[in-house]
Amino acid sequence: MNTQATHRENIECWLTDMDGVLVHEQAAIPGAAELLQHWRDTEQPYLVLTNNSIFTARDLSARLAASGIDVPEDRIWTSALATAAFLKQQKPGGSAFVIGEAGILTALHDAGYIMTETDPDFVVVGETRNYSFDAITKAIRLINSGARFIATNPDATGPSPEGPLPATGAITALITKATGKEPYIVGKPNPMMFRSALNKIGAHSHNTAMIGDRMDTDIVAGMEAGLHTVLVMTGISDPAEIEKFPFRPDEVLNSVADLLVR
Repeated sequence: MNTQATHRENIECWLTDMDGVLVHEQAAIPGAAELLQHWRDTEQPYLVLTNNSIFTARDLSARLAASGIDVPEDRIWTSALATAAFLKQQKPGGSAFVIGEAGILTALHDAGYIMTETDPDFVVVGETRNYSFDAITKAIRLINSGARFIATNPDATGPSPEGPLPATGAITALITKATGKEPYIVGKPNPMMFRSALNKIGAHSHNTAMIGDRMDTDIVAGMEAGLHTVLVMTGISDPAEIEKFPFRPDEVLNSVADLLVR
């Protein structure tokens, strides 16, 4: 595995993916808790990023705590929070029809948005375990009537103990097929999510690193946002996977444990 320690010496702020980097199927990845503690001890700003828009930051903080990882809710940045920040910037005090769960509904409420089925400014599709045909039909009709189409993230499937589940990208594909309109996607791999994360912690791209386990989301978006990119092999990537892409991360490490100062 290659390392670029000289490069890393300039890093003062950290963004890290959650699943496959800090936790794997609810179990903490060795070194993750220690790395987060090291960042706290050395007062390095950091955010834990996830494309999951089902849960609020508070929910995710509690889930991580159950895995033995201490991340306060203000250190968690979800695609739902990034979507709410984007819409607040686009149209302050706007309205939305939402397909999704507490994560996106709470984020939009906190951003000053009104939830409505009557002439909304936006139709927002997030992740949910209870996609309803009626809600999808309503979304299609509202988009056809002029509502702008937004998705929290592009992931077509999500994991479950029984196997893959259809996720946001699968539902937006159905709506796109029916309306002929593509959604604007805020979550990874859109660098927008990283820029809003940088804004939240007052960081700059030239001294911030992104740690991820996926070339097609974490690494490409980190690279496009101008960040130092670190790929860890504890998630879905393997050496053959890296070779499929025309770009490379700045570093490839076995796990986050390799980032701990020896």
